[in-house]
Amino acid sequence: MKSKDYLAEIAARLDDISRSLAAMSPVSGGPANGLDSANAYHWDAGAAQLMALPRVSRVPLAMLKGIDQVQDILLRNTEQFARGHGANNALLWGARGMGKSSLVKAIHADILEREGFERLVLIEIAREDLETLPALMRVIGKEDARFIVFCDDLSFDTGETSYKSLKTILDGGLEGRPDNMLFYATSNRRHLMPRDMIENERSTAINPGEAVEEKVSLSDRFGLWLGFHNCDQSTFLTMVRTYANHYGLEIDDETLRARAIEWSATRGARSGRVAIQLVRTLAGEMGRRV
Repeated sequence: MKSKDYLAEIAARLDDISRSLAAMSPVSGGPANGLDSANAYHWDAGAAQLMALPRVSRVPLAMLKGIDQVQDILLRNTEQFARGHGANNALLWGARGMGKSSLVKAIHADILEREGFERLVLIEIAREDLETLPALMRVIGKEDARFIVFCDDLSFDTGETSYKSLKTILDGGLEGRPDNMLFYATSNRRHLMPRDMIENERSTAINPGEAVEEKVSLSDRFGLWLGFHNCDQSTFLTMVRTYANHYGLEIDDETLRARAIEWSATRGARSGRVAIQLVRTLAGEMGRRV
């Protein structure tokens, strides 16, 4: 190969490498990157970019029933954070369909509609992208806003080790968590890991106590543990009626009660998710949209 061709090939490959590195670099933030264009974003880890979400799927805070105590705690924590005061990372754990992720999104919307708070931005991050959280923190740490980074359905299966990096990010590490960021997560598991994974560590480790402590200590990084539990029939019926009224469905109490009890029996569960599924069915039968 001639030296001129050889040098040209090297230059071309260096150019390809440069473009690849540029694509991997995190966005710098600021208005030029569109961070002032919305109040909610999705973190695209592959492109290292924040993607604006012009519409967030959520329900009004007043529609969430049966979770009054945890709602008050998380709302107060978020208000403190939005005022620039002290606040904690939060883990919302427990029964499926009881409004964990809905509560996070509803509280964010509620604060946006009120005055007296700093700008509050909600950023969704996928569980599989948590190892890129340091890059995201470096982006939002420079912004003049408050950020809630939200991971829905957070859990770790047997053999996964990425929980170790999340522990460092949440509480510790040289960089630390930016003052303008909180981390909210939802999970069906209180300790974020399946019981058999914890028991396996207990049975195979040289020091079982230390091994189990290593596994469950991730949840200790969350200052708030908010438990969501299955609701009773009375609360479920209240949920159904609240949704029906919100969407303007004209149906008498006796009929709605009978349909709700039958619906929950066929699903084998009572929750907010089951309630809204029934209301969608009733709306469809009435030729209504929800």
